[in-house]
Amino acid sequence: MRRLPPLTAVEAFVQVARLGSVKAAAEALALSSPALTRRVQALERFVGRPLFERRHQGVALNADGERLLSEIAPSLDALAMAMERATGESALMRLRLAVLPLFASQRLMPHLPNLRARHPDLHIDIDTGAHGMARLDDGLDAAICLVTDVDASLYARRIDTNKITAIASREMAEGSDALTDPAQLAGATILLHRDMPETFEYWREAIGMPELQPGAIDLFDSGQLILDAAARGLGVAFMHENHLLDSHDPRLVQLFDVSVESPYSYWFVCRRSALNRRPVRIFHDWLFDNLLNGAAG
Repeated sequence: MRRLPPLTAVEAFVQVARLGSVKAAAEALALSSPALTRRVQALERFVGRPLFERRHQGVALNADGERLLSEIAPSLDALAMAMERATGESALMRLRLAVLPLFASQRLMPHLPNLRARHPDLHIDIDTGAHGMARLDDGLDAAICLVTDVDASLYARRIDTNKITAIASREMAEGSDALTDPAQLAGATILLHRDMPETFEYWREAIGMPELQPGAIDLFDSGQLILDAAARGLGVAFMHENHLLDSHDPRLVQLFDVSVESPYSYWFVCRRSALNRRPVRIFHDWLFDNLLNGAAG
């Protein structure tokens, strides 16, 4: 049998990789930071190359580390589950997740059967209330947020990047009164999400029309309602391209054939210590290893 590294070194590596901090990983494993560092270094010596990039405020996996984590983390989790079953400690797991309604309906719910099939003991309480990130200490384990940045004290991993686009009904894009020039928005109603209030400002700045003033701006706290309002001709929505594409709504089209990079991104966020809990870790790994790679569903 081929020689294997110490399991403690593998466990230390996975914890540091997941938490992005030697200090946080040491606390999770009840070790001192020097002791945990020695375990990680032992694994690096075993594989014959560094696995992390050392930074001023933490560590990050390099390409070799990312590849190793993707290959061994599932096996380590499977081993932990096997030991739980062997010792009779396996129990119902529950994740309390805050997620915006549009992300939940478009990108999460269609794939949850896959997650359930893989982890039948994991159950998720979904909270679609606002300000999920601010409520992590109020009964929530994790949140999927649409923000420009995340508090550095939290564990955060970007889910995507996207572009801002103008979305309207087909009727607004066709016919003699069609909106074909951004300047025509001077007399139009703009539809914006309360969590993305600067979306239109970013868009008009990027296209070189910073002085463009719409006829009115209507705010919504629901992405799905914004899309429905746009489809019914109530205004022009400024949202992400994926919001339009994932809606699969034949009533909606993109206006002007212009998209600009968005400052807003979806992020997975939790307390660093929370990532050490199995329900959070399982969901996190599934989200990034499967759902975002198109393998789930």
